[in-house]
Amino acid sequence: MAAWTRRRFLWLTLGASGLAALAQRRFLGRKPQGPVEVAGLVAVQRTSHALGAEVHMMVLHSSVAHAHEALDAAFGELETVEQLMSIYRPDSQLCRLNRTGVLENPHPYFVEVLCCGQDVSARSDGAFDVTVQPLWDAYAHAQRVGRLPGDAELETALAKVNWRKMEVGSKHVRLAEKGMAVTLNGIAQGFAADRVLAVLREQGVRHALVNTGEIGALGRKEDGSLWKVGIQHPRSADALAALAELDGTCLSTSGDYATPFSPDKSRNHIFDPQTGRSPEHFASVTVVAQSGMLADALTKVVCVGGAEAGVNMARRMPGTEVFMVRKDGSTLKTAGFPRVG
Repeated sequence: MAAWTRRRFLWLTLGASGLAALAQRRFLGRKPQGPVEVAGLVAVQRTSHALGAEVHMMVLHSSVAHAHEALDAAFGELETVEQLMSIYRPDSQLCRLNRTGVLENPHPYFVEVLCCGQDVSARSDGAFDVTVQPLWDAYAHAQRVGRLPGDAELETALAKVNWRKMEVGSKHVRLAEKGMAVTLNGIAQGFAADRVLAVLREQGVRHALVNTGEIGALGRKEDGSLWKVGIQHPRSADALAALAELDGTCLSTSGDYATPFSPDKSRNHIFDPQTGRSPEHFASVTVVAQSGMLADALTKVVCVGGAEAGVNMARRMPGTEVFMVRKDGSTLKTAGFPRVG
């Protein structure tokens, strides 16, 4: 889970405007697209890259100038999140914590994400655990020499994985044992979606769709219908597993295809914190929830816990629904999942 995975969503804006589908595109830099006026509103889009993922934001507003100001503020907030939580920036608070084992005066956002992670860990009996970075390191090291980590290597890494041994407070964050390390890959992109949406609301934006690696929606499309998002099929990069409608909600997907360590994808970036191996239940799991951060974390809970335990926990969270693709391509979903068709 440690390197930011490149989970790709197929983003479909299927309104009367005829805005083109945005599917599996890689954007370099921060590129504004020209406004498209529809039904009295102007659709303004901007793309970039952050937290190891493609980022795309679209806002609908009556003023082009204000739409750009809102996007400036949203991308500024995204930069703040990345500066705190990126595993690639040596000066990020995450990297400083992993280097020294302690972080004094952590940013409130950093504390908020860690506290959410600890809460999900407690509720899921450790199926979600941000301290799995040593497992990633073991797999990445073995991959560089063309193999998988052996039992002894996994045992050594697992000895450093334990969410209960991380102390989180407003004054400091502390890892109890030498060699422990944290990855926020399983939760920070969802938090970024939450923060971007919050800033857009503060800027007076009522209608928006954002993709920070996880997807969040505000309001409606220009024709008054709900935003529709395509979920990538885990076994076909050019196909959809499903379409989902978002009614002011967030959507997150985790799949074994994102960062595989073995050709058959049986070993991948999603780790069971108890065994050090990848769970075998699903090829991908999608969660829709009121919070992007919660949806992001719960995808791993369902992946690790399986349909019964994982879904039961997810359903205890109000407004949370799950869509699952098994390894053989068959699907399961909770009754309220907002699937189209």
